[in-house]
Amino acid sequence: MSTPVDDPLSRERSHLSASRTALRAMREDVEALDISDVTANWVNAEVLARQVAERIKALADLSDTPLFFGRLDYLYAPGAEQAEGADGERFYIGRRHVHDHDGDPMVIDWRAPVSQPFYRASKKDPMDVALRRRFGYTRGDITAYEDEHLSDPAEAAGTSKLLQQEIERPRVGPMRDIVATIQPEQDEIVRSGLSGTVCVQGGPGTGKTAVGLHRVAYLLYAHRERLARTGTLVIGPNRSFLHYIEQVLPALGELTVQQATVDDLVAHVEIKGTDDARAAVVKGDARLAQVLRRALYAHVTMPTEPVVVVRGSRRWRIPAYELEELVRELLDRDIRYGAAREALPQRIAHAVLVQMERSGEAPDDRVQDAVARNSAVKAAVKAVWPAVDPAKLVLRLLSDAEFLAVHAEGILDEDEQKAILWAKPARSVKSAKWSAADAVLIDEATDLIQRTHSLGHVVLDEAQDLSPMQYRAVGRRCTTGSATVLGDLAQGTTPWATRGWQEALTHLGKPEALVEELTAGFRVPTEVITYASRLLPHIAPGLTPVASIRENPGHFEVRPVSGPKDVVEACRELLRHEGSTGLIAADARVPELAGALTEAGIPYLGPGEETTQDTRLTLVPASLAKGLEYDYVVLDEPRAVVDGEPDERTGLRRLYVALTRAVSGLIVTHAAGLPPQLASTTLR
Repeated sequence: MSTPVDDPLSRERSHLSASRTALRAMREDVEALDISDVTANWVNAEVLARQVAERIKALADLSDTPLFFGRLDYLYAPGAEQAEGADGERFYIGRRHVHDHDGDPMVIDWRAPVSQPFYRASKKDPMDVALRRRFGYTRGDITAYEDEHLSDPAEAAGTSKLLQQEIERPRVGPMRDIVATIQPEQDEIVRSGLSGTVCVQGGPGTGKTAVGLHRVAYLLYAHRERLARTGTLVIGPNRSFLHYIEQVLPALGELTVQQATVDDLVAHVEIKGTDDARAAVVKGDARLAQVLRRALYAHVTMPTEPVVVVRGSRRWRIPAYELEELVRELLDRDIRYGAAREALPQRIAHAVLVQMERSGEAPDDRVQDAVARNSAVKAAVKAVWPAVDPAKLVLRLLSDAEFLAVHAEGILDEDEQKAILWAKPARSVKSAKWSAADAVLIDEATDLIQRTHSLGHVVLDEAQDLSPMQYRAVGRRCTTGSATVLGDLAQGTTPWATRGWQEALTHLGKPEALVEELTAGFRVPTEVITYASRLLPHIAPGLTPVASIRENPGHFEVRPVSGPKDVVEACRELLRHEGSTGLIAADARVPELAGALTEAGIPYLGPGEETTQDTRLTLVPASLAKGLEYDYVVLDEPRAVVDGEPDERTGLRRLYVALTRAVSGLIVTHAAGLPPQLASTTLR
């Protein structure tokens, strides 16, 4: 029996089909562009060709990604005066704009102002919306819809079933976008302006990472030309995390956002060594910036001899006291070391030109440039303001106890100086066993010499694990731009972990940033987050616990086991469910569990490797679990996770992270006793 033509679901499917056809036509129009005769040179041609290629890629129709997920029926046209009997407008809300051959919109980009009520309209404030419709999809096809009549007082407000299903939908593969499920408090952050920096404190499952990524997408929509010039960057804690999130922005049609770790940003030298916790904490302290500045500017010495410039038969003499005035003036201006060094020969040359003019000559700019290149001027600049290699400067500080003592006096005490001095000094920059913290120091020194390029917007995720010096390194990348800082103080697992956001934002160079807190948990089941929150008084006193708004309580169990075979069996049980499964364990226990999985014939992946329908289990060292999530998790031996860290608080924070990676279910397995902070009550 055929479906009636006036069936709402049939009409919506027809609109989806027509929208896909329109998107395909938009793509074909771009593919058909002839740009061979529209550029003046090959450089412009290459740039235009790349832009066209990116546009074609952005217009790709992903078969499993719905073009639209909602519909808004307005009481009357948005922005217009309400007129009796006027028909309201209808807009389909989707991941990107789609228009027909006449240019009329078939799908409105979720970032457009007219789409905002889809996320914020409510019974209390309908925002002129008569009806909000949500769509349910199965493999890219519309299979259901759900209506809210916001202007009908007789209709009770309720929780959207489709919204809950989308939030709780099992996942296989990398992180996906949340455009269909953005909540009002998230939307406010997403749509905040480009000029301001926002810091989002969010517990597990509150969607802070997704909010940060969607804010980038929104800013690129609202300020595309400006950000196209200045650039955008997403900074994550490690490569596994970046791989996990890398498909979110392309799914929204945004292909130009770069991704990196902090280590990538400061990769001036090859990392060959590691620091102990004490050395890393001192090297990461913001006071090292003062030490580096002192050590750098100590290379500037006041002139004691005049400069004599010979031109033809004339000799022009600039006395030492006048040279000293030029040097002190540059020092007082507090410009970059390298910029001041480049300016000094021009200042000397200008002083020579003044003498020439007084003697009746009429020199021009070419003469000044020639004087600035004079060998006597070059020799004076080299003696007074020598060039400094940033890596060599840091090498000397870490190798030469006397040099460090002079420039760290009153800043670092003797024990702190001893902590960062190398026991065996390196002979050269290339042979040195640089640590990750050393590379950050070199980056600081590099910026003291030449200004670091600033981007238009930077997203910094898992920020709570950065040292003050790492915050400074990130801040240098957005001095003239803004930032979105994402993190959770309770998940700080480094010895230098952030103690408070205001302090961190000051190191970032954004002390005026707005701090927002997300406390509604959309991803972690109630029983799981309640159990994990037992740790909060011990790891982040005063922090607001996450309150799960999930209707599905999820599966949760604390299970005593006798060995790895029982852990493998727990994984096998969870793999019977749809979606991904993560086995999280203390790093030291990973090899043993890997062997047990192999012996049991269960295939598994490592963090960052993309799950498939055939391989849905990922074996995750606890140190790499942060930022990742799985539908189901087996957490092996909580006490081993705690004991694997240098101190109990860091261990408990690592455990908190591991406990909160599950979206639908968690089994905690333990042969040893549970940490006392968890063992007060056994939940089943």
